[in-house]
Amino acid sequence: MTRERVVETDVLIFGGGVSGLWLLDALRGAGYGVVLLEADGLGAGQTVASQGIIHGGLKYTLTGLASPAALPIREMPQIWRACLEGQRAPDLRAVRRRADCCHLWRTADLRSWTGAVGARFFLRVRPVVLRREDWPAPLSGCPGQVLRLDEQVVDPASVVTELARPHSQYVLGADAAAGLDFRLDASGQVESVCLRSPVDGSALEMRPRTVVLTAGAGNSELRGRLGLSQEAMQRRPLHMAMLRGKLPVLNGHCVDGARTRVTITSSGDGQGRVVWQVGGQVAEDGVGMEERGLLRHVRGELAAVLPGVDLTEVEWASYRVDRAEAITASGRRPDDVGCIREGNVISAWPTKMALVPRLAEVIRGQLEGPGRAASFAENLPRGWPRPETAALPWEVERQWHRDL
Repeated sequence: MTRERVVETDVLIFGGGVSGLWLLDALRGAGYGVVLLEADGLGAGQTVASQGIIHGGLKYTLTGLASPAALPIREMPQIWRACLEGQRAPDLRAVRRRADCCHLWRTADLRSWTGAVGARFFLRVRPVVLRREDWPAPLSGCPGQVLRLDEQVVDPASVVTELARPHSQYVLGADAAAGLDFRLDASGQVESVCLRSPVDGSALEMRPRTVVLTAGAGNSELRGRLGLSQEAMQRRPLHMAMLRGKLPVLNGHCVDGARTRVTITSSGDGQGRVVWQVGGQVAEDGVGMEERGLLRHVRGELAAVLPGVDLTEVEWASYRVDRAEAITASGRRPDDVGCIREGNVISAWPTKMALVPRLAEVIRGQLEGPGRAASFAENLPRGWPRPETAALPWEVERQWHRDL
């Protein structure tokens, strides 16, 4: 490869989802010289496919006891809220919020409420019992109590757009298939990363002190190309449902025993329709189902947990996404963020979108102090391709169904 330009950096980040972009903001704010590479759209994959709920840990206490997973996440909603209000970095005041709270309701099974009430005092964001006149209209036919949970719901595409905005000079497109080569030294450390522009064929050589992989499912392939084990990561698939049409706005969880039977978040599609994303247990149950089978299953579940909500004039579709995480012996969800350092490569997975601030803090704790921030920026090519924000699942062209 003909090297037209050489850039030395403190950190080179692979992956322009919420984890990589939050880390970029945090490290640049601390004086590090950082560049981020993204092979697709910003947020493509897990970030834009997420429902955008900033969880505070309630779903990990539904047995009535605080699980190990509840401790790391319980502080996160306050951190995100401070960012969304411009009280701390990163400044996310321009992010679109779908809702400032979620609602929690139960099935007719009285046992379904035990855990939600039993462990609430452990949480920073505690559920608040609502008077019936304050219930959202879609929940008016539900049995028992409805609770409010002050967990924000954000538009994930808006989050990555706003995280990238002040750092656009440092976010570069990369052709992972044909325009990316790694050079390792004799000890296996990353010596340089060579890029070729897919637009004009120009070349760029990056020489980082540390490489950080925050590419979600893409971490596995990157680790393989770096000579690292691809078995450090696991995938847990989901098959999510979407509805669009004349739907009421609703954001929340229906609790059934120690699980969330359905989780619903709402957004507009720009054409006057409300879109529901439906996850929770139905998305896990649907992994082995084809699309129509999943959608019929979801229709039955929604009829059971939202009596009285009219779903006759809506369209239905689905999408699949893999949750990429650090591997666990059981194959279950990790209790905390995943962060592995091998030589000068850090592989990182947030486990949940809400945990991204914690992941950035953990990664920063594994780095040397900054040293190249003042000298490298002028060497970055200004004409290099910059990735755009990826489309949300319902913005992607796909078949929508009316007759199930």
